Amino acid sequence: MRLILRARSNPLAWWWGFLTLVSGANIAVWFALYSALHSEAPVTLIGRSDVEPMLLLCAAYVFGCAFRSVLPRADVQRICLFDTWLSSVFVGRSVATVAEVCFAAQWMIILGRLGAMAGADTTMNVAWVIVPLIVIAEVCSWYAVLTTNYLGNAIENSIWAVAFFIIGIGLCRLLPEFNGPVRLALIIAIVGIVGYLAFLVTVDVPMYLSRWRAGHPHGKLLGLIEGLRDVSTRWVVTHDIRHWEGEIAWMSLYFSAAVWASLALCAIYTFGNDLPRYRTEAAAVSWSTVASAAPLQLTSRLR
Repeated sequence: MRLILRARSNPLAWWWGFLTLVSGANIAVWFALYSALHSEAPVTLIGRSDVEPMLLLCAAYVFGCAFRSVLPRADVQRICLFDTWLSSVFVGRSVATVAEVCFAAQWMIILGRLGAMAGADTTMNVAWVIVPLIVIAEVCSWYAVLTTNYLGNAIENSIWAVAFFIIGIGLCRLLPEFNGPVRLALIIAIVGIVGYLAFLVTVDVPMYLSRWRAGHPHGKLLGLIEGLRDVSTRWVVTHDIRHWEGEIAWMSLYFSAAVWASLALCAIYTFGNDLPRYRTEAAAVSWSTVASAAPLQLTSRLR
């Protein structure tokens, strides 16, 4: 904890303090959501048993990001702020993998629900491809971490970009189907995704590609078994701001805005029973007509 004592002279301490403060606030918001859903809830809220999986997925992401905020590390470089086995890349990457797959599952659930409600096949199809894409991204991330090959990181973040581009398409398909606060929420989400994609394309992916082109600092890549041993046993404590300059921007955004998105998905899902009232009139009439015509068509075919 010497970093804290040198707060005035080391900007890393201020950064770490920011991450810790934001993470504490995020955890408080999650507990507030949990408490609200386990108290006497309004009838418009979705059933508790239905929302429990979403709450658990959100918890995995919120608490996983909080863990990584309190004990930040850079995986390929094997650097961290605090000398503890909890700062090992193996522990941190494992926590990140579970958290990120849970975050993807949140998007799958919310897109599937909204798509089904609106009769939007495009959105429902998008929902089914999100988790497989992120699982592939996680495999690329582990390859990069074990072998210290930054190309894996570049591919991983490119897949994240593809996944959220597809999510954006699914959300755009829903815009004509809803009005009021639901449409506003969709617009905010789309704008956030555009900003995220811009960051990935202009900052994050180019950073990893430049590191890959620069070559390995030790002259050779690690094998998978050698890398697994390395991520489990080696971590380098450094408080030199120069070693962290490439990580501060994405970590700050990831452990704040991305977690807020996870919390927002959970909050929106809890009001699932209230969402149909915000369907646009034309869309609602169209969907009602299709739904009522389906049984008639089925009956005529049976005759």
